[in-house]
Amino acid sequence: MLRDRRILLIISGGIAAYKSLDLIRRLRERGAAVRCIMTVAAKHFVTPLSVASLSEDKVYDDLWSLTDESEIGHIRLSREADLVLAAPASADLIARMAAGLADDLATTALLASDKPILIAPTMNLMMWAHPATQSNLATLDARGVMRVGPGSGDLACGEVGSGRMAEPLEIVAAIEQVLTGAKRLVGRRALVTSGPTREPIDPVRYISNHSSGKQGHAIAAALATLGAETVLVSGPTQEPTPAGVKLVAVETAAEMLAACEAALPVDVAVMAAAVADWRIETAALHKLKKDGGRPPVLRLAENPDILSRIAQRSNDRPTLVIGFAAETNEVVENARIKLGRKHCDWILANDVSLGTGTFGGDRNTIHLVEAAGVEDWPVMTKREVAARLADRIAGSLGYPPLHPP
Repeated sequence: MLRDRRILLIISGGIAAYKSLDLIRRLRERGAAVRCIMTVAAKHFVTPLSVASLSEDKVYDDLWSLTDESEIGHIRLSREADLVLAAPASADLIARMAAGLADDLATTALLASDKPILIAPTMNLMMWAHPATQSNLATLDARGVMRVGPGSGDLACGEVGSGRMAEPLEIVAAIEQVLTGAKRLVGRRALVTSGPTREPIDPVRYISNHSSGKQGHAIAAALATLGAETVLVSGPTQEPTPAGVKLVAVETAAEMLAACEAALPVDVAVMAAAVADWRIETAALHKLKKDGGRPPVLRLAENPDILSRIAQRSNDRPTLVIGFAAETNEVVENARIKLGRKHCDWILANDVSLGTGTFGGDRNTIHLVEAAGVEDWPVMTKREVAARLADRIAGSLGYPPLHPP
């Protein structure tokens, strides 16, 4: 927990600065004291008054303040903290950190700190991928500066890709890890499935669905963050492989089942993939051609039920088997039925009907269904869902949860 821990939060310029307000609130909820330094650019996005109101402390922004610097403020601020956090950490701030500059209060405090430093980068995807940024990050990595995120998704500039700032709960979890050594799943093994499957009709066509893999990949990342040795079995997706995760790429449901069985034994299996229920009984070896306007007759066969197969294994069943129920109506009731039919321990039910934006989107509304009852989670980002689920898994495996429901 973070009670009585002191966090020095450095807010740099960027649209993601608005997330810093929620981050402060989350840290204060957990009993942490938060002091904030704002760069000049940060004040174009959030106001010092908002930051001061949420942190319940003065906001620092001037290296040349006679009052603050008479007490050697930049030294005191960094030394009195248990951890220094830059969130958001812009490309400019990262570059100045790598160069060792000390031309404002933020960079001076960072340079003067002898405490753990954590950054949450955010920027345009081209800026993130630029060799200069990657070189700067490598420099900071070599110096022991830790990093949370960025994720991928819709960016403020209208583009889609890497560069999205980590969500507040992800950052809180990363801080807890650093300050409490909360690698609570070290020594545990996890299996996660993600993305869609593709069932070939012929060499150029297939049956599939709209799953993006965002939720499954986020869960794998969250489990790895807690120290679990994590295998991610994924169908085709544009999501990057999370750090510290072993990826097994597959196409079909049969391939996914084989990969899952090969990954056993594990302590926990999270079946987040959207597996096609049916496949073509016999896929054509060559591209199907139009035949006088008559469509081909496609005979379907049922795919293996991966969740049920894993949950009902006799010798090497995981301690905890978790499935997903993507429903369009009677979400919780259908999930209850699925829980019994699949013989798993938990079902995470969500509404994927038209208009919800769940498939392919960045947010999710989860109902955790287990034999003891239903736990309704608020609307969260998929990465926040993943962090909460990983915490819940750790608690179920015998580690006290950091965020009790």
